[in-house]
Amino acid sequence: MESPGLFIFAVALCVVALFILVVIVLKPRRDSIPLERRRLETSNDSSAVGLVSETAVRFMDTALGRSGGPFNREVLYLAGVNQAPADFMVMVVACAVVTAVLGSLIVNVFVGILLALSVPFLAKFVLVTKTQKRRAKFEGQLTDTIQMLIGGLRVGHGIMRSMQAAGQESQAPTSEELSRIVNEVRVGKDARQAIEDCAARMDSEDFRWIGQAIQINREVGGDLAEVLEQVEGTIRERSEIKGHVRALSAEGKISAVVLMILPVAVGIFMSVLNPGYLKLFTGHPLGIALIVLSVILFAVGGFWMSRTVKIKF
Repeated sequence: MESPGLFIFAVALCVVALFILVVIVLKPRRDSIPLERRRLETSNDSSAVGLVSETAVRFMDTALGRSGGPFNREVLYLAGVNQAPADFMVMVVACAVVTAVLGSLIVNVFVGILLALSVPFLAKFVLVTKTQKRRAKFEGQLTDTIQMLIGGLRVGHGIMRSMQAAGQESQAPTSEELSRIVNEVRVGKDARQAIEDCAARMDSEDFRWIGQAIQINREVGGDLAEVLEQVEGTIRERSEIKGHVRALSAEGKISAVVLMILPVAVGIFMSVLNPGYLKLFTGHPLGIALIVLSVILFAVGGFWMSRTVKIKF
């Protein structure tokens, strides 16, 4: 390290970022709820760390504005993350600071900056992955959801009452989405639009069919339970075909994962086995340029392989 003062400052900055990160994760902000509506056992954190974290969150909330930035409420909701955009953004910034400091201390400043810039992209990747898993879980629960809707219609309930009952009996994310549909209809939103919005959020063509069947039944009448039974049969057949396709494409997905992990694993192994072997890449402009080029090619290759093994129905 060139200067002891710089080292102490970097360590202190890392510690502060870690404190903010822990406080944000373990104690989410609840300022959006008015004080008179909060529970009696809720108490404000008056410690120094709590005040620092609250100040950071409020500053970030003001900077992001109503849009919420790249991690807005809709993005977090789709991923199933129960945090405000400002809370999540402060957590990302804290992680970026920690990785920058650690990277600078362990390797050099350039690597620290590169790691810090990669944190928002990693956070976005995590949210996208969680969103895809949430949508896949919603698709897996769809046949059971239709069965509960049919059961509610058979006993004489309306479609909204059946959705409410299905939402109460289902697990997340189906329970969350059906409850949102019911609440939106209660406040005046058209039922067809609410179902279409849910299908768009979940990227579910099958659920869109359910909304179309409900809308057609509202216009022409008939036995909605019988129509939903036919839709359920079609969806079940499509699910079986999807299962076969996933099984056949699993080998390609595993190959893509291995090819993506192998260069990183070899680089880590070589850096541990012979630390001086890779110093040329971080200490010479040509080596830094090659690292940047390899990262770009790595991302392009990963995207190409993901498109190759992904089959859209």
